[in-house]
Amino acid sequence: MKPSLLVLAAGMGSRYGGNKQLDEVGPSGETIIDYSIYDAIRAGFGKIVFIIRRDIEQQVRERFVQKLQGKIEVDYVFQELQNLPEGSKVNIDRSKPWGTSHAILVARNKISEPFGVINADDFYGAESFRILYDFLASDENDTNYCIVGYSMKNTLSDHGNVNRGVCRVDAEGFLTDIAETREIEKLPSGGAQAPDGEGRMIKFTGNEVVSMNLWGFKPSCFDFLDREFRHFIATKGMELKSELDIPTSVDRFVKTGEITIKILMSAERWFGVTYREDKPFVVESVGNMIAKGVYPPKIY
Repeated sequence: MKPSLLVLAAGMGSRYGGNKQLDEVGPSGETIIDYSIYDAIRAGFGKIVFIIRRDIEQQVRERFVQKLQGKIEVDYVFQELQNLPEGSKVNIDRSKPWGTSHAILVARNKISEPFGVINADDFYGAESFRILYDFLASDENDTNYCIVGYSMKNTLSDHGNVNRGVCRVDAEGFLTDIAETREIEKLPSGGAQAPDGEGRMIKFTGNEVVSMNLWGFKPSCFDFLDREFRHFIATKGMELKSELDIPTSVDRFVKTGEITIKILMSAERWFGVTYREDKPFVVESVGNMIAKGVYPPKIY
């Protein structure tokens, strides 16, 4: 069975100021998701599953489900606040999603094969999807997952700070530690910095390995994520804004030795639309790749 690809498209895009997942960046109206799906199909993935909000269902059906008929199997599932373990006690005023770990969990009944995970608004590059597919199609260890890693300097925005999972990797290429680091700001020197939460700044060279939420999982991950999410709800369910992200979830199980995560480095340069000011660069970058023959002028 071919690996599937899970597309996290339920984010609200608060910093961007709109529905960035459906913003057009290609000459024929393509979105960043279109290019990711195109790369995934070329790499060999057999199914796409979108994690979405109900209010964008019709747009997703029109823009992706219908256009992809005959090209790849497509499905979708809603990430909703009510998707909770039975008996959970949560704040009734909560409106913010529960986070990316929860987004993966809601797809549990849609996926029974190895699968990749991507953000809808991040461009990863064709090489990254080939790396991910090769791992998922060949690795037979049920509790060995992967991250397609990037150099931090290849993932920063010129228009504001970003959040990244900063990785520590052992000599054999396996993850030993991942910390979700917020508000990473690009510096003129080529390095970066981020607040440590105690009034000090963490300095980065720019060569650190970071996760861009390009993950490779096996179905066994659902049990691990379910355990972690139940713990999260029990301890933070009454809070209005706390979220459970994938790096935080997997870091715990890496440290207990229950799972391993292979780091597979990509030389691609990330780009995305974290901020509205990012869009001109994205459009220009896509145009350059079309000129080089990486993508056709019109995907569909």
